Amino acid sequence: MLYFKMLIILLSTKLAGDLSVKLKQPAVLGKLIIGIVIGPAMLGWIENSEIIDEISEIGVLLLMFLAGLETDIHALNQNRNSSIAVAVGGVVFPMLFGLVTGRWIGMDQAHALFLGLLLSATSVSISAQTLRELGQLQSRESITILGAAVLDDILVVVALAIMMSLFTAEEVSLGLILGKKVLFFIAIIFIGWKVVPWVLKKLAPLRVSEAVASAALIICFFFAYFAEFLGVAGIIGAFAAGIAISQTKYKENVEHKIEPIAYAFFVPVFFVSVGLSVSFHGMGNQLWLILMLSVLAVLTKLIGAGLGARLTGFGDKSSLRIGAGMVSRGEVALIMAAIGLESGLLREDYFTVMVTVVIITTLVTPPMLKALFANQSAELPQKSEE
Repeated sequence: MLYFKMLIILLSTKLAGDLSVKLKQPAVLGKLIIGIVIGPAMLGWIENSEIIDEISEIGVLLLMFLAGLETDIHALNQNRNSSIAVAVGGVVFPMLFGLVTGRWIGMDQAHALFLGLLLSATSVSISAQTLRELGQLQSRESITILGAAVLDDILVVVALAIMMSLFTAEEVSLGLILGKKVLFFIAIIFIGWKVVPWVLKKLAPLRVSEAVASAALIICFFFAYFAEFLGVAGIIGAFAAGIAISQTKYKENVEHKIEPIAYAFFVPVFFVSVGLSVSFHGMGNQLWLILMLSVLAVLTKLIGAGLGARLTGFGDKSSLRIGAGMVSRGEVALIMAAIGLESGLLREDYFTVMVTVVIITTLVTPPMLKALFANQSAELPQKSEE
């Protein structure tokens, strides 16, 4: 049965991606929508399972690893102030308006705060893939989006820790959580600078097939594991691994070898897995709430993150692009929703609503980016003076 599922997933994503491109939309949009079509919400050909979840997790790690490989670290450093402003705006606005909206629809203080926090999450895996398809992954806007996503993850995780210590019975040490984040970034900077080139140099000459690609995957999965061990999203670790390898002479070799592995199998499963979370059962009575929260989710990121970009020197169009790139909540928000349900910070009757809102933000991001980048030349980062 697993073989049949893989057959359906791979065939349907390729056909849907091709159709999406013919309709002048990014291929990723068709791949996301086909997950809903073949999943429990419509045809019911594919149901979520542990093995699909695990394959999709590898897919999103490889997606962000490849994004890291293509990221210019000097441009990332040049745009750090903009990334900070975008991340802060992209957290504050959704948090504030989510809290107000939660109270307005009758939630108590704790549940309303968690709603705001859930809306503050960002996952740029879908944005990164869309920008890659559009040939804009090296643009200044994209560099800022990727940097802001890393900071957004830190801010949201710290806020979640504070919330769980205040509103649940769990004992959460804020100092320990912050210490782990600091340790992670200090460690990956050192490992990426000193250890990664040494590991590649030692493993590359091994007389085994695809030694360099295997070494790169070892580094990617180590960084992802290390990130999750210290309470940071695994995709941030994979992204950091890509950046580290991009600074070595093996960059092109690794990209050439890993890209077929990722896009032939693992990434399509990830795209489909997003759609498998959708269920239309019992949504009729909550449709107005889903629509309201979806609009709120899109606008607060567009305005908050876009304002951060505008205040740090970007033009109106570029600021909108950056805001749009931060809209997708993706797998990060889905994980947070599950944590909230388990800890009592998200009521069960709101769980399906929030999962649907997360899916909607993920689906609207590719066409928004396509429209905003259409017929526009990329605003490339300026090279630093030697």
